[in-house]
Amino acid sequence: MAEVFWHEHAVSRMEREATNGHKGCVIWFTGLSASGKSTIANILDRKLYEKGFHSMVLDGDNVRHGLNAGPGMLHDEHGEAFAKRFGLGFSAEDREENIRRIGAVAKLFCESGLIAITAFISPYRMDRDRVRKTLGAGDFIEIFVDAPLEICETRDPKGLYKKARAGELKGFTGIDDPYEVPNTPELHLDAASKMPEQLVDEVLEYLRKQGKIA
Repeated sequence: MAEVFWHEHAVSRMEREATNGHKGCVIWFTGLSASGKSTIANILDRKLYEKGFHSMVLDGDNVRHGLNAGPGMLHDEHGEAFAKRFGLGFSAEDREENIRRIGAVAKLFCESGLIAITAFISPYRMDRDRVRKTLGAGDFIEIFVDAPLEICETRDPKGLYKKARAGELKGFTGIDDPYEVPNTPELHLDAASKMPEQLVDEVLEYLRKQGKIA
């Protein structure tokens, strides 16, 4: 829009990173539902916090309770009218917009010198690549949390696969909607045979090697 202008910040990203003692970046966990994304993301967040680093987890369910809430999700003064106007469902178009919004928020975290940790299925390569392109070189760290569908189904903590198999959920990733495996992720985690704590250690080692943290 011609009337909207980008405003430069009085405090630079470099200054914020110097104060924080680490580089800003976006750690993007992607994988099937129940692959372990949120578990790994939250353990990583805790370990970073204990080491004095500044991070924040953006989780798929949490974001859909606020920023991307759909009908039935908002319980405050905004109500159903707001949800119907701005909320997102689970169609391909809504998922694309969901990831676009999250990418925009994660970029702001990154530019403030923070470590933004996202945990989203984000099933489509094009959507993930679009987020990557909005960030600076080296800022987007795509991490594939790889657990086969059969293992994810046995975990199924929310009972979503069971509902999808019964036809109660339509367009569910891995059942009647595709998941596009990353072609060249920065990190590929074997979530089928390793414990979450081991996988977090792999992420921390990668961040150290890339100079994101000391």
